[in-house]
Amino acid sequence: MKLALRWHVLLIGFVLGTSGAFAAVRPASSTSAAPLAQRPGHAGIASANALATEAGFEVLAKGGNAFDAAVAVASTLSVVEPESSGIGGGFMATMHLAADNRNVFIDAREAAPAAVNPKDYLNPDGTPNRDTALKGPLSAGIPGEPAGLVWIARHYGKLPLAVSLAPAIRTARDGFKPDVRLLGAIQDEQKNLERWPASAAIFLPGGKPPAAGELWRDPEQARTLALLAQYGDSGFYSGETAQKLVDAVRAAGGNWSLQDLASYRVKERLPITVDYRGYKIITAPPPSSGGVAIAEILNILSGFDLDHLDQAHRVHLVIEAMRRAFRDHNDYLGDPDFVKMPLDMLLSPYYADGLRQTILPDKATPSSMLAPSNGQDPGMHTTHFSIIDADGNMVAITSTVNYILGSTFVAQGTGVLLNDEMDDFALVPNKPNVYGLLGSKANAPEPGKRMLSSMSPSIVIGPDRTAVIGSPGGSTIITQVLEGILAFIDGGDAHQVAAKKRFHHQYQPDVVSVEPGAFDPKTSQALTRMGYTLKEREPWGFMNVVIWDRRSNKLDAASDPRRPDGLGKVQ
Repeated sequence: MKLALRWHVLLIGFVLGTSGAFAAVRPASSTSAAPLAQRPGHAGIASANALATEAGFEVLAKGGNAFDAAVAVASTLSVVEPESSGIGGGFMATMHLAADNRNVFIDAREAAPAAVNPKDYLNPDGTPNRDTALKGPLSAGIPGEPAGLVWIARHYGKLPLAVSLAPAIRTARDGFKPDVRLLGAIQDEQKNLERWPASAAIFLPGGKPPAAGELWRDPEQARTLALLAQYGDSGFYSGETAQKLVDAVRAAGGNWSLQDLASYRVKERLPITVDYRGYKIITAPPPSSGGVAIAEILNILSGFDLDHLDQAHRVHLVIEAMRRAFRDHNDYLGDPDFVKMPLDMLLSPYYADGLRQTILPDKATPSSMLAPSNGQDPGMHTTHFSIIDADGNMVAITSTVNYILGSTFVAQGTGVLLNDEMDDFALVPNKPNVYGLLGSKANAPEPGKRMLSSMSPSIVIGPDRTAVIGSPGGSTIITQVLEGILAFIDGGDAHQVAAKKRFHHQYQPDVVSVEPGAFDPKTSQALTRMGYTLKEREPWGFMNVVIWDRRSNKLDAASDPRRPDGLGKVQ
């Protein structure tokens, strides 16, 4: 109990005193030496699907920039990777504008409808109702991705929206062959898809999942994308599409209104920036929890000389920093338009100094000594892609419909598969969501409020190399991106960063998830002696990374090798 008391004294004292993979690089016309290159002269894209990456390059070839390419990649992923993202969901983007050396963050996160009622997500005994939180129209927030794509095209792109959306429209209209991940997702969710006639019509043609190698078309989504291309925001958030969305949601027991759609707005926010060992990390602010947690962890670790530690003690310190950051994630973070958060405290190096003093040199701190709660195993959905264009513009976008195939509910006549992001609210305070994350009243649902996210699209600028990085993976997004950043700082190339073996701790459950092969036997034994419970689990994540070496002026792009359809490509 002395350790727990010390933790709270430090916390209170501070308050009072002072968030189909495919990667390709197009050839450069020349290679430059020192001084450091100011622009790459060629482009790199890493995404979760070959068709999406090629869509990005198609738009670049037509005179577009990284932002136009991002619209093409995201919209194509909506068609070919609906198990992870789509126009029925939302995204967060960290972007670098080379011309004026400016960083921006785009919040296209979903929002709660005005008629949201927390009682809809409770069983009669007061426990969370996982079905209404994860399946069907009540689980869906108002989508942000369509508005976000329009915003990026209009404010930062060079091409008409119709040009950037053309590859996705063509793919949906003419068809494509689903990869093994999409086929597996449809099979896994078949019973839920069968609950909704429009979902079954698209995902279960003839009453069964598509066969491998079979051409699959989505003409309704093609039409919805075409209306978005023609009319911009109003092509989705008002008019024909909006009416169909609301009619379908309400007919199935949901509570959307036309006003919910009409009032949705994209928000530009200042990204979080943290300096660590001579590197500048530009990452996601709330309503993402990822950038705050990553910054807090790096601030804690900055006080240790990790390079001169054996693996066991290095991992020990990283886990303890993760543990403390996730505890703060649960207590403080939410939508900044609704919740006042102590970000100055959480991001302060002085606060990190205090947290660092609570870490014992070779002994685990049980989470029960910080505060009791419960959690469960995190899931592995969402998608991420990274882009650097010839002029040095950079885009890191993490996009999601939340759980596998989102709500499994397709709105009749639209082809839009809705998200199930309502589960990312703290529907029942201090009860875990599907990813095992806890939440307080700061993340409770309210009309128009945006649910907390783990999405952590990031840009890392070092003395002579730059990385664009991110990953899907529920609550593990934060630790994946953190470990990727550390691997990049340690000198790893794009393939090494994406392939690095992973471990994860999120405060509760008090277990270290370990990818097979992450630790050698000696390290595992040492961590166990320190008091850690190690739980081996199947490999996770789908990291996509582009690295610009400004010394050689070469780009390196890689997709996560863990996925059976993963492919890294340089040409």
